[in-house]
Amino acid sequence: MVITFTVLLILSSLLLILLVLLHKGRGGGLSDMFGGGVSSGLGGSSVAERNLDRITVGTALIWTACIIALGLLLKAGS
Repeated sequence: MVITFTVLLILSSLLLILLVLLHKGRGGGLSDMFGGGVSSGLGGSSVAERNLDRITVGTALIWTACIIALGLLLKAGS
């Protein structure tokens, strides 16, 4: 059971990295964090971007569930 969750964790981690890198940049980097840039609104996002957001959130939930499951399984085993 631990091996199954470990493999699923590795696959979801790699997929999550890929999905985050596929997202379109929305700001100018660190300058936007401190109010140095003008940000555009999120209202103009396309269907593909919204689907990418949904897939990314779903993958993140699977990743989180794997982390919790592995923690509980390893705690119960020791």
